[in-house]
Amino acid sequence: MWDYSEKVKEHFFHPRNAKLVGDANARGDVGSISCGDALSLTLKVEPDSDVILDAGFQTFGCGSAIASSSALTEMIIGKSLDEAMSITNNDIAEYLDGLPPEKMHCSVMGMEALHAAVANYRGETLEEDHEEGELICKCFAIDDLMIKRVVEANKLSTLEEVVNYTKAGGACTSCHEKIEWVLECCLKEMAEKGLMTEGVKSREEPSTEIVAIVESIIEKVRPSVQADGGDVRLLDIEDNIVFVEMSGACVGCGLSGLTLANLEQKITQALGDTYTVFPVQQNLSNTMQKEGSYDV
Repeated sequence: MWDYSEKVKEHFFHPRNAKLVGDANARGDVGSISCGDALSLTLKVEPDSDVILDAGFQTFGCGSAIASSSALTEMIIGKSLDEAMSITNNDIAEYLDGLPPEKMHCSVMGMEALHAAVANYRGETLEEDHEEGELICKCFAIDDLMIKRVVEANKLSTLEEVVNYTKAGGACTSCHEKIEWVLECCLKEMAEKGLMTEGVKSREEPSTEIVAIVESIIEKVRPSVQADGGDVRLLDIEDNIVFVEMSGACVGCGLSGLTLANLEQKITQALGDTYTVFPVQQNLSNTMQKEGSYDV
């Protein structure tokens, strides 16, 4: 049983500002009911001063989600947008005298909703401000860029912490290997920035034999892909994940999944072990190239 603080219980049983602000001029919606958590945050902002005059929330979620949303509205009313934007998910948790580790994702959802509402008020879109990332967790629609933001903001270092803070991998667990790879990249980048010195795992390089086999399989598939205006090349192999970059007509093509499935089947059969072929977007591709990739 999770240990909830008295303040969490208070905001759950008697939530503040659980409403839709009627004359709101800002709105942020995050999550989805199908994923188990959804939050809609509405704000009334004074145009001349950018001060938040009123805030309300509607949420579908657990008690921690209700308490976190309630706390967030109390924290931001009376603040300017810039002041509100400086609030982190840890600030929300601290306001509630702490949240169970397994419920920290509720505070993250509140922070994401606030950012979405401010972007909405300013006539911006999150797609313009935050480049769309590679989907990591299909169950909860979590991409690699969200994981990176949360890992760096909260200095996470383990898979369990990422699951608790984002919900990624909290359902079917099939994406755990991908989450661990994204986490490792984050830890390396944070170490380079001096933000974290511990928790960086040393990686074991794949054998030259495995690399040669995977390269050979991809080389045989490339001509058919190139004939349709696309291309695929090997970037890296880590554990049982083969990272590839798809370019040209493959980008955004619905049939690219068939190419990946075909590669997975051939590589798994050739190596006698289950392998996942994971397409890497340009932002991660550049990082991997710096660390050393394989040219096919």
